[in-house]
Amino acid sequence: MNYSEKVMDHFANPRNVGEIENADGIGEVGNPKCGDIMKMYLKIENGIISDVKFKTFGCGAAIATSSMATELVKGKSIEDALKVTNKAVMEALDGLPPVKVHCSVLAEQAIKAALADYYTKRGIDPTPIVGEITEDCHDSGCTGSCSI
Repeated sequence: MNYSEKVMDHFANPRNVGEIENADGIGEVGNPKCGDIMKMYLKIENGIISDVKFKTFGCGAAIATSSMATELVKGKSIEDALKVTNKAVMEALDGLPPVKVHCSVLAEQAIKAALADYYTKRGIDPTPIVGEITEDCHDSGCTGSCSI
């Protein structure tokens, strides 16, 4: 499988790996059957994502998309973070092979799930703001073969 240099760099040197204690929002998406599980942690101050970390169990593309997604939302407003699509993640990585597109969808969903958790913790219904979150990777074209 051909991966871009950016994908290989984010896989070999992932940014923002780890957990945030007392995170303002935590989102976990994925499917154990598929093999990719992403967990994203957000620290939010005055509507700005001041820190973001992730833990991903999955293939190289899943790690690379998680890493790039954190880079795309760090320092951004909640509104801007909600605009980060799987297409934006893929473009920032200079593309993904078709069988790995589902990894970028999971990255987008992990951001949204963490923001939904942030709103829920504040007693606000996240659905009108964040939208529906699909956690089943089979909706996003996962083949179940999540090897690098």
